[in-house]
Amino acid sequence: MNQTQREAAVRRLLESAPPVVPPELYAQAVRRGGRMLRRRRILLRLLWLLLWAAAVAFAVWAATVHPWVEPPSDTTPPLTGW
Repeated sequence: MNQTQREAAVRRLLESAPPVVPPELYAQAVRRGGRMLRRRRILLRLLWLLLWAAAVAFAVWAATVHPWVEPPSDTTPPLTGW
């Protein structure tokens, strides 16, 4: 197909009437879109809740274990009798 044939085909498509969409298709699309938005919202809330729970669990663990404190050395015996 050369350039002029393509242009003519596009002009025919643009000048013709738009395709007829069945009326029940709109209702189905709205219902499906609403369901998808609700699922996405629930999923995002669950992910935020999971992130919050992980942060709280980490804070509790860090407060009880104190991972930033260096453990006492057990390799050198205590200095006694000097």
